[in-house]
Amino acid sequence: MAEGLLRHLAGDRITSLSAGAKPANFVHPLAIEAMAELGVDISQQVSKHINEFLPPHGTPPDLIISVCSSAEKECPMFPGNVERLHWPFDDPAYATGSQDERMSEFGRVRDEIRERLNMWLDESTA
Repeated sequence: MAEGLLRHLAGDRITSLSAGAKPANFVHPLAIEAMAELGVDISQQVSKHINEFLPPHGTPPDLIISVCSSAEKECPMFPGNVERLHWPFDDPAYATGSQDERMSEFGRVRDEIRERLNMWLDESTA
């Protein structure tokens, strides 16, 4: 959701990519649904492994924003000057309950990520 939100909010000012140390190999259907509520289509996003961005085959990013506790712990060190931010959000994939309760959790986390990204974008362009 963070990749899609950043792409949506920042437009062509920032290239947004998402990766993890243990990618799920799919985009969660409830994440797709939560983002569709905002008019953002993430159905074609692909789950990527963080190692794809490590040399010698990959190019390290300028900035890494980790959005859950496990991501901060498992993210490798990148060579060079890579800025790192950590914004711990709940992982809605672990939500339990009815379909509506789980969807509510995805919406809540989506909105928290969107709010934090908007604040960061405002600070970055000030």
